Amino acid sequence: MSSARKASQSPSSATAALPMAVALAVMVVWGGTPLFSKIAAGEIDPLLVGILRTVVAGVAAIPLVLGLRLPLPSNTRDRILLAVSGITAFVAFPLLFTVGQSQTSAMHGALILATLPVFTSLFGTLLERRRVSKTWILGCSIALAGEAVVIVWRTAGSAAGTSLAGDALVLLSSVICAVGYVAGARLSQRGYPSLATTLWGVGFSAIALVPLMGWSLAGGGMPHAGGAAWGSVLVLALLTSILGYVAWYWALAHGGISRIASIQFTQPIFGLLLAAVVLSERPAPVTMVAGVAILAGAWLVQRAGTI
Repeated sequence: MSSARKASQSPSSATAALPMAVALAVMVVWGGTPLFSKIAAGEIDPLLVGILRTVVAGVAAIPLVLGLRLPLPSNTRDRILLAVSGITAFVAFPLLFTVGQSQTSAMHGALILATLPVFTSLFGTLLERRRVSKTWILGCSIALAGEAVVIVWRTAGSAAGTSLAGDALVLLSSVICAVGYVAGARLSQRGYPSLATTLWGVGFSAIALVPLMGWSLAGGGMPHAGGAAWGSVLVLALLTSILGYVAWYWALAHGGISRIASIQFTQPIFGLLLAAVVLSERPAPVTMVAGVAILAGAWLVQRAGTI
């Protein structure tokens, strides 16, 4: 009887583990976002980097969505969710984040992005009207307190230049991105494919950004930049914006928004390591303490499991 029970539980355990594994793989890719944004913005105007990130992704997404004949959502509510997901994730986030990241260190960018699971869990909880536990509240409070330390004591944060404006823009981009995560995950939970959510979102966002790209290029034309800068743009466009979002929306939809969202607490670890190795950034003790608080808070949110 015990063996039969174990056998019956194995498939569900494997099914539960798969979204976690996919989400962790996405975190490895997204952990490099501050680094690649910093490298690209070092030779290309930051606003243009944010625009190109989505427009280049759209060049790849539009033929795919048409070739695969992926349908648009059939009802108004789902179309609204698709619009919110696309505008937040592929227009507002890349523009705000890239401009903000150009004004602060890659380490600060990585640590501020660590609040994503907190905001995603918060918005997901509000959307689904779930009750929260004391552990969830404690985790959110610790993570946000750590975030405040990173921003307020930014001059002690690392050897690289930081600014209040840069940190604030990255934080705002995190809040907006969390809204997009929840909208995309909710759409997937309602039965709309995550691949279609990503490709249509990128495609429409790219078209919307073309006029802004034309304005940004007016007069100066396409900037002269090295292979590292253009390669970083391609990584941000293809790996981060397309493959990353497809996998992420799928994991959120199949693993639970709050549970999977808190996997993001691993993202800053990769971001910090890359910033230290590639850019030689070194955090001050106060930043390390704040980083531990952010990760601990996100971990508590995950343990609370409100959704």
